[in-house]
Amino acid sequence: MRTKKYLGQNFLYDPSILGKIVEAADLSSEDTVVEIGPGPGRLTKLLAAAAKRVIGIELDRDLYERLKAELDGYENIELVNEDALKYHYEDLPEFKVVANIPYYITTPIIFKLMEEGKNLKSMTLTVQKEVAERIIAEPGVKDYGVLSIMIQYRAEPLLKFIVPAGAFRPVPKVDSAVVHFVMRKAHAVSVRDERLFFRVIKTAFSQRRKTLANSLKSVSPDIKEKIIEAGIDPMRRPGTLSIEEFARLADLLSQYYFTILPIYPILKED
Repeated sequence: MRTKKYLGQNFLYDPSILGKIVEAADLSSEDTVVEIGPGPGRLTKLLAAAAKRVIGIELDRDLYERLKAELDGYENIELVNEDALKYHYEDLPEFKVVANIPYYITTPIIFKLMEEGKNLKSMTLTVQKEVAERIIAEPGVKDYGVLSIMIQYRAEPLLKFIVPAGAFRPVPKVDSAVVHFVMRKAHAVSVRDERLFFRVIKTAFSQRRKTLANSLKSVSPDIKEKIIEAGIDPMRRPGTLSIEEFARLADLLSQYYFTILPIYPILKED
């Protein structure tokens, strides 16, 4: 099958790996599953066998038409020729996502799903290994950053297994990993102002090699005192703070600087 490089198409054909992805998704016969970029439809067929309903969102018109013919007869598969970044996930009942995501839309599609998918239960995504490592990273690890916190705030991610580059056609330059995300019923921490919380995190990590006091000095001339008031050593690096510590600091700052801190879009990768 010819692929379109500009759409980031790298297809998995190995049946053992596809089977492991379905197993990692923990599907039941009552589940509705959304597959983003079904490509040749091999994973789609396995999903249809495991779930009640499968919605395949395929941007490539040629692939969409080919899939319609290939999957003719599967009554529980619904194909949609649409951009997954524009799909209305908020209209769906409870659903799970299983997808081999093109690298170039990994971060925006994850956050679109988490923001708009009010009935989203889980995601099982094949992503670039480097991104997977950042998603699951914990404080004190070099991969830990804005992406780690923003995702772990809303979900519990678990790296299931590595997929070598050679398993794809065409072969990409890097390995991939399958990550299973279970959406939290309540956020990992409670914060007074979510936008402010993420703004503090992004500001801190914008200069992650500096001390917390230095990386956040644009917030206020007395930021060092406020960090101490939050019970945090101002000489620590941003990458050592837990999500709970960032929440505590943001809540304290909200009492003093609610009208001062600039608000920027939070759904961006660090």
